[in-house]
Amino acid sequence: MDYALLRKKMVEEQIVARGLKDPRILDVMRRVPRHLFVEPGLAHQAYGDSPLPIGEAQTISQPYIVAYMLSFLGLGGSEKVLEIGMGSGYLTALLSGLVEKVYAIERLRSLAIPARQLLDQLECTNVLVKIFDGSYGWPDAAPFEAIVVSAVASEKPPLPLLQQLVVGGKLVIPLATEKGQYLYRIIRHGENDFKSERLLACSFVKLVGRGGRG
Repeated sequence: MDYALLRKKMVEEQIVARGLKDPRILDVMRRVPRHLFVEPGLAHQAYGDSPLPIGEAQTISQPYIVAYMLSFLGLGGSEKVLEIGMGSGYLTALLSGLVEKVYAIERLRSLAIPARQLLDQLECTNVLVKIFDGSYGWPDAAPFEAIVVSAVASEKPPLPLLQQLVVGGKLVIPLATEKGQYLYRIIRHGENDFKSERLLACSFVKLVGRGGRG
């Protein structure tokens, strides 16, 4: 299969056609081989407009949702970013091509180890990986200019993630509400000043963790 052509088609038909125009995001999504981050038997579906299973009852998100989340982080290239729920490492690889340093957390060793190996094969040398409860964030590496979470939290984001943002930093996270799951962007404007913006409906696996709630 011509995966490069499929990636180009994915970007044009699923992302550009829906209004996302950031050239840096479009470029990195054209370059990162998404088919390597799914189960081998599903490689032919990797560039479709849907999430796919990656094992352990986890999923790789729909390409458009990934691009959308990246767009609301407002990345310029010099940031230090925390990713919670790296899964198979696809979003991690995209972030690696967009920012200075990526700190990625995955609680499941069975996903984290092969993801790390794949990232090494792709020469994502600016990524650090930790097998840990992501709801606690990564205190030793904080603060972060941006944090992105690929699992849905209950009503409010874990408090440690809010505390690990720089002032002006952005957190993009799915939250469970009475009306369903929605992506939110939360911007830290001061020590205890956070502004939240609801973005769009989504569907993510549950964020499993014991970190404090906001």
